Amino acid sequence: MNEWFKKLIEQFKNLWAKWSVTQKIILASIAGVVLVAFILIISFSASPSMVQLIGTPIRDEGDLSRIVTRLAQEGARYQVTSDSRILVADENTARKMRAILIREDLIPIQTDPWSIFDIERWTLTDFERDVNLQRAITKNLEQHILALDDVDAVSVTLVVPKKELFVEDQEAVTASVILTPRPFSDLLENRKKIEGIVKVIKFAVAGLTDDNIVITDQNGIQLNIYDELRDVDRIEIARREIKTKKDLEQQYKREIFSALRQIFGQDRVQIVKLDIDLDMSKKTVNTEEHFPVTMKKDNPRTPFDETQVVPSITLSKETINESFKGTGFNPEGPPGQEGQTPPAYKDLSNLVGEYSKASLIQNEVVNKTNTLEEKSPWRIDRISLGMAIDGMWKRKHDEAGNILFEPDGSIQREYIPVADEDLAKAKALIKDAIGYSQDRGDSVTVEHIRFDRTLQFAQEDAELRRQGQLRNTILSIIIGIGAILVAAIVFRLISKEMERRRRLREEELARQHQA
Repeated sequence: MNEWFKKLIEQFKNLWAKWSVTQKIILASIAGVVLVAFILIISFSASPSMVQLIGTPIRDEGDLSRIVTRLAQEGARYQVTSDSRILVADENTARKMRAILIREDLIPIQTDPWSIFDIERWTLTDFERDVNLQRAITKNLEQHILALDDVDAVSVTLVVPKKELFVEDQEAVTASVILTPRPFSDLLENRKKIEGIVKVIKFAVAGLTDDNIVITDQNGIQLNIYDELRDVDRIEIARREIKTKKDLEQQYKREIFSALRQIFGQDRVQIVKLDIDLDMSKKTVNTEEHFPVTMKKDNPRTPFDETQVVPSITLSKETINESFKGTGFNPEGPPGQEGQTPPAYKDLSNLVGEYSKASLIQNEVVNKTNTLEEKSPWRIDRISLGMAIDGMWKRKHDEAGNILFEPDGSIQREYIPVADEDLAKAKALIKDAIGYSQDRGDSVTVEHIRFDRTLQFAQEDAELRRQGQLRNTILSIIIGIGAILVAAIVFRLISKEMERRRRLREEELARQHQA
């Protein structure tokens, strides 16, 4: 056997000495590829067959027992290691059981809620990268707040929405913080310290504003409401009015974009200007209405109206009638004596007169409604909107379906403007979306404008060229690998042929020596 190895090594040395540099490089490349493949196979085969359910060990026996019992109920194959870690069969089972444990509150309280993302993986998804980033920001922020002398413990929860394509659709970042002050600290009463913590939180998280930060103590009492402890001045009122106006404009923009961008495309619709004039004055209206009294209601079962109404109902009535005609007999006493009638009345005696009096006092009752109405804090006085809609760009192709290029290498494109009929329809949709009112003086303008897409087209051209270069590179690599394989086959054939000729020559020499 040793002689055979020695002979084999000697033959390899002879062949290696006879080979050219190209042949040696080809053989070394093949040997390197085989070695790398062998190492990868060993690495994959040595990887563990089970994955961790939770990235941290579970020290409490009660929690461990409840989790194991729940795994057994689901029929999941599991294993508990010596350091109190739970392993399950595969990643799909781990995801399913984590969801069940979280839903049923079986995750131990002392377990870090982020530990489910601490499991080693070959690759990371974008979601896991975002989670790790949010976790790092949260931990760093908690360390910043704990560095303050007045804070004994802190818990921070951040909500970072996913990034939207347009700023108008982006949801705000929010933060909730629970502070536990140190004994004998004036943190709860000192407004400046609370304002300082708010600034620390705001500058630690990108996109976070004061309105989206809530700070409470361990009893759930909100601490950052110091604005309510002072009178709202004119500047604060103006700021709130501007914010209300801006929020209303953003709401109108979202409604318009959600409708038109699904029709014309995401990047073809742009609002140049949307201005809403609001009346922020406070109004209180006291209204008194009088209406007839219904004596008989209408019967809905009959085809005719049976309603009987009267203007009013008599509550009380007083009538006085008085009539007088002439003076009548005026006695003057015994004959020959002067009467007691005053001279003024004596002059009127035996004169004919007529007197009449009529008086009517009637109290009527009517239906009355008193309404005390306080108008809304704002009212829209006028809306003006200007919108631009871009046409469509289409790439030109030849009869075979290949893209046509300009002499400078850019793609040939054709512009298709927006039809006037489509502009009119878009204008009608916008009017309905904003509640257009001609009496209010609203103004809506929709025009067709060609957008500048030079940068976009340059990026598309560069991406197309990059794809072409990538295809050429891949094709060159494939051709190179094929050439290497062909060279290896040819080398093998040549080696066999040389070996055969050498053997024939040796046999011929042996016969000659024997002769």
